[in-house]
Amino acid sequence: MVQPPPIEPSSDASATTRLVHACNQVRQQVARIVVGQDEVIEQLLIAILARGHCLLEGVPGLAKTLMIRTLAESMELSFRRIQFTPDLMPGDITGTEIIQEDPATGRREFKFERGPIFTQMLLADEINRTPPKTQAALLEAMQEHEVTAAGTTYRLNEPFFVLATQNPIEQEGTYPLPEAQRDRFLFHVVVGYPSRDEESEIVDRTTSTFKSTVEPVISGEDIVQFQNTVRNVPLPPHVKDWVLDAVRTVRPQDENCAMWAKELIQWGPGPRASQQLVLASKARALLHGRPSVAIEDVQALALPVLRHRVVPTFAAEADGITVDDLILRMIREASKKTTKVL
Repeated sequence: MVQPPPIEPSSDASATTRLVHACNQVRQQVARIVVGQDEVIEQLLIAILARGHCLLEGVPGLAKTLMIRTLAESMELSFRRIQFTPDLMPGDITGTEIIQEDPATGRREFKFERGPIFTQMLLADEINRTPPKTQAALLEAMQEHEVTAAGTTYRLNEPFFVLATQNPIEQEGTYPLPEAQRDRFLFHVVVGYPSRDEESEIVDRTTSTFKSTVEPVISGEDIVQFQNTVRNVPLPPHVKDWVLDAVRTVRPQDENCAMWAKELIQWGPGPRASQQLVLASKARALLHGRPSVAIEDVQALALPVLRHRVVPTFAAEADGITVDDLILRMIREASKKTTKVL
C-alpha cells in the first residue's frame, strides 16, 4: 500500500505539551468565528494530526466551509476552495499545460500551469456534484501527496489535506463517491444542527455588527512535527487486539465475522480501516492527556472511521438499519468481550 514519505521520529520531550497547547489555541481561534461544533472541530484536528483527509456531510448552512477556512487561517496554511460542478474537468483541479511564447526569442514551449490542488488545505466543496473522472483526480494527491501531469511528477507542499463536503439531502444530479475513493478519507464526519443556545448566538453574531478576526497560532512546520509526535504514541497490545477483533467482526468475508454481520453487511472495512483507526486514536489520546492509546479512544472514533467503509445489505436497508447502527452494535459486542476478559 503506497504511503506518503516516511516521517522522522521526534526526540523532543516536550512535544506532547506543545501539541496540546497548540491545539487548544487553534480551538480558541476557531471559536471566534464558528459557534459550537466542538466534536466536529476535534475530529478535524485529529485528522490533521494523523495526516489524514476528511469527508464532511451535512445539510446546507451548517458552516462547513467557514469552519475549514477558519481552521486553515489559524494554522497559517495555504488554502484553496474548489466548487465541484458537473462540468468540472480533472485538469481544472490538477492543472494543465499551456503554450507560452518567449518574447525575446519567439520560441514557444509548453509550461505546466499548476491547479488549485497545489495548496496545503484543499476544500473540495460538494464533491459529489462532479463525475467520477474528476473525483478521481484527487486520488493520487490524497494517497501519495503528489501530482503527475504530462509524465512529470510534482510534489505537494507538506502538510497537505483534502477536506471534502457533500450534501446528504439533495441527490438529484449527484455522483456518489466510489467505495475506493471514500476509503482514502480517514474520517466521514456528520455535521449536525446546533443546539438552541448555539443557534441563538449564531443569529446574534450574523445579524449585528459583530466582527472577529483569526490569528495564526501554528505553522505548517509545527503540524509536521506534531504528526511525528502522534506516531510515537504507544499502542498497548490489548487495544490493538480490540481494534483487530472489532474490525474483523464486521467483515463478512472473514471467518471471525459475527453471524448478524453476515446477514446485514454486504461489504466490510479493509486493513486501511484498522491502520487509520489506530493512528487517529493515537492523536485523540494526546488531546485528552493520555500517554498511550486507550480503548475509549478507539470506541470514540469508530463511527467516523468506519461509517464510509461499511456497506449494508438490502435487507438491512429495508429494515431501516443504518450503518451507524451496525457500527454501534459492533462497539457494544466488542466491549462486552473485553469486559469478560478483564
